[in-house]
Amino acid sequence: MAVSSSSWELPLVAVCQVTSTPDKEQNFITCAELIREAARLGACLAFLPEAFDFIARNPEETLHLSEPLGGNLLGEYTQLARECGLWLSLGGFHERGQDWEQTQKIYNCHVILNNKGSVVATYRKTHLCDVEIPGQGPMHESNSTIPGPSLESPISTPAGKIGLAICYDMRFPELSLALVQAGAEILTYPSAFGSVTGPAHWEVLLRARAIESQCYVVAAAQCGRHHEKRASYGHSMVVDPWGTVVARCSEGPGLCLARIDLNYLRRLRQHLPVFQHRRPELYGHLGHPLS
Repeated sequence: MAVSSSSWELPLVAVCQVTSTPDKEQNFITCAELIREAARLGACLAFLPEAFDFIARNPEETLHLSEPLGGNLLGEYTQLARECGLWLSLGGFHERGQDWEQTQKIYNCHVILNNKGSVVATYRKTHLCDVEIPGQGPMHESNSTIPGPSLESPISTPAGKIGLAICYDMRFPELSLALVQAGAEILTYPSAFGSVTGPAHWEVLLRARAIESQCYVVAAAQCGRHHEKRASYGHSMVVDPWGTVVARCSEGPGLCLARIDLNYLRRLRQHLPVFQHRRPELYGHLGHPLS
């Protein structure tokens, strides 16, 4: 299905791809350069991937490097958003929550800043990646992280209403459908996908989420080798509601740009009204563990 408009008046979003390391200061410098470039190119909103702040070598280092939302690092991004006049999707911040003293664990927190630098939404990752993939190495996110208690209502931005998610959440279509029913027009999956699951599942899952939800999907990704123990797949992209990849990052750190056409989204939903055809009375046990 062809895109209906190429108007330069459509909102422009930037998707940033980075290789985070345990060096928080250098990670900020890299992200800030991409954000300033996005602003120079006319984007209204820039998306950063999961773990934009750092990727540590082990759970102990993760906990040591983590900060509260009111800490220095978010303060720097607040100033950057104001400086650039840009909305920011900070796709996965290692957050010391209010329960840090009791739990000594953190949250994987997706933060939205407006162009004044104010925090307008926070979503704490609800599905933690505790998996063992042959050839990729084990991931036990719950060793250092607490799952978030709830979804966040979609947030209105200059590009449209954004539903917040993080990485492993994309494997759960129930989450994306709940966000769409709450009004989402854009779904975000900031990620740090591995080198085995990436080639097999990354693009197909993102396109599936876009098609079934009839939303734009924006997926900023980590890429390359973070340290001796971990590497990420990259391939950041934007998918339109028809399932077409409309923007994609090349190899290595950088950014890609896409325009968001909400009129196209609304016409598509009108022509293919799958949400009107759903039979929720038949799906009552979705999400329950397999017997």
